[in-house]
Amino acid sequence: MKDKIYLVFDKTKSSLKIKSLLLKKINASTLKKSSIIIVLGGDGFMLQTLKRLYKFKKPFYGINSGNYGFLMNKFSNKNFLNNLKNSTSVKINPLQMRVATKNKLVKKSIAINEVSILRQSKQASSISILTDKKNIIKKLISDGVLVSTPAGSTAYNLSAHGPILNLDSKKLTITPISPFRPRRWRGTIVSDKSKIIIKNLDPNKRPISAVADNFEVRNAKIITIQANKNIIFHLLYDKKNSLHKKIKIEQLRKETS
Repeated sequence: MKDKIYLVFDKTKSSLKIKSLLLKKINASTLKKSSIIIVLGGDGFMLQTLKRLYKFKKPFYGINSGNYGFLMNKFSNKNFLNNLKNSTSVKINPLQMRVATKNKLVKKSIAINEVSILRQSKQASSISILTDKKNIIKKLISDGVLVSTPAGSTAYNLSAHGPILNLDSKKLTITPISPFRPRRWRGTIVSDKSKIIIKNLDPNKRPISAVADNFEVRNAKIITIQANKNIIFHLLYDKKNSLHKKIKIEQLRKETS
């Protein structure tokens, strides 16, 4: 294979087994000299790797060695080279999260799947949600709320009964987690150009945390979330099992369940 490949792998038995098979087929290289980054692991490991290496502006081809592996490709030792050669590219923008804490600290992170606002104690969270100075909901009492990208709408968002977004929808979904008041609020869908502001209405009695995929900030007071169009992830998928197709399958599964 002509492409120079940088291999990143989780240290599990299944990842190490696939790694040994790949090293017989690929032209392994350093990160700087490579043209493709291959990631062996599950979705969580893929998210960590994307955040760590996206600045190198190279396409990522994920191979699942974890559980579900929604963001990954299935490994076929026989067809691997052909699958990689004929793979299609998907472009994804992450969310940018900015958190001002109760102690006046400011922390930032990006999220590929979702930003989760979660209650931090036995008390339910009490929050308000605005987009571009327009009230989405003045007071939500719940276990929290999710702001999800189209790519992440089949993850935690779907488990919280949120809508599945088409990958090219240019939308974000805001989904409550176990809403108590208003009990029947099911969330909303907004433009990916929106600036979403979530405020903790009672930070002393009802502390909350803000989580960008797997990066957590505790005692959050004001959380600002918006799509970061300056960051682009290039993900490669097998033609027969593209990310678009996976999302369509989940949409149909939900409709018939």
